[in-house]
Amino acid sequence: MRESPYPLEHDLGMRWYASDTPGIGGRLRVSAEDFLVEEVSPRPGTEGPYLVCRLTKKEWELQRAVREIAKALSISHRRIGWTGTKDKHAVTSQLISLHGVNEEDLGRVRLKDLEIVPVGRSREPLLLGAHMANRFTITIRDTTSPDLASEFADVTAACGRGIPNYFGIQRFGVIRPITHLVGAHILNGDFEAAVGCYVGMACPDEPADVQHAREAYADGKDPLLALRSLPVPLTYERSMLHHLVSHPGDFRGALLCLPPKLLSMFVSAFQSYLFNMALSARMERLPDFFLPEPGDRLLFSNGREDVVTAANQGAARLQVERGRCRVAIMMPGSLPHRGSGADDQVIDTLLAERHIVPESFSRASSLVGTRYDGALRPVSLATEVTGAITGTDLTLSFSLQPGQYATTVCREYMKADPRAMI
Repeated sequence: MRESPYPLEHDLGMRWYASDTPGIGGRLRVSAEDFLVEEVSPRPGTEGPYLVCRLTKKEWELQRAVREIAKALSISHRRIGWTGTKDKHAVTSQLISLHGVNEEDLGRVRLKDLEIVPVGRSREPLLLGAHMANRFTITIRDTTSPDLASEFADVTAACGRGIPNYFGIQRFGVIRPITHLVGAHILNGDFEAAVGCYVGMACPDEPADVQHAREAYADGKDPLLALRSLPVPLTYERSMLHHLVSHPGDFRGALLCLPPKLLSMFVSAFQSYLFNMALSARMERLPDFFLPEPGDRLLFSNGREDVVTAANQGAARLQVERGRCRVAIMMPGSLPHRGSGADDQVIDTLLAERHIVPESFSRASSLVGTRYDGALRPVSLATEVTGAITGTDLTLSFSLQPGQYATTVCREYMKADPRAMI
């Protein structure tokens, strides 16, 4: 095990690597073709009001792609569904559902580096997390390891045993890792602070003019003045500011100007932050963090849950080692849960520091229209990785379950500044 030297990862709760190699360095996404993602989904049916299509895109952020597709089809973006949000700087293939759209309508979608091919129909829209897996082929360029083959072998072995199932940096925002901060303000019912954070919090990786515009809003809280300086491409921020100009002080309404799926991500990002923090604390306490101890929660492959006790710890360990279940951490939500172990204590302390209680998640649900009941997430992910070395380049191939991050796997090999993995 090895500790990350990067403050940003510490801030997001990503403090540890499972492997103890020094890292191969290198760069991700030198070109979009270096990061290939193929969604593995159930085969759609042939009937229903939803046209199911395979969307292949290059260098497209999904929310923007959905807006442009909706515009081309003259429909609301709310009529488009998907099972997973794929990477922007990549070539990705995934299914989307289009309500009330016919195959012949797709001819109106003529967007560069984006292709939509009909593959079936469905009686229901596609929902987040409904796909089975994602297959990745990722090339890490310009590695710096003097013994690349040896480091590849060591980390690949660790990936087979289990590495931390962190939520990756993109869960919080790559250029502006603030989504969890906005979520915390929403949970506290402080909508003005949430808007102020989203619009006015400048981050060092942004262009200077954007930083200055955000700082101006943070200092003066003048939406009209901020509109004059905020660059036009920042459409979400500008929508919120336009609302505040016409409805002074209505910060709740300003938040509701955001697309529902984006708005829902803020609170779930805060839940992700809590999970990362608890997982890092667990790894500091237990080098074999994926093995059960009394008080731990277990999540079985069929969805069944259990709690480890001193009496059943040996049997629980055997079940984990056989791959029948995994140790998991409860991400809190509106449903009350009974804390049972050290992981729960870490999260309870973080919530108490921020005065967040189950009712906070219920109030957020009313605003966002998304339920935040709480959920178990395994502390580790294990995958079989194959690789090919070409000079100083390493190409990795592996599959992950929904909700697991490819950059978490790459991070174990590279141990590089997280900004090198954007």
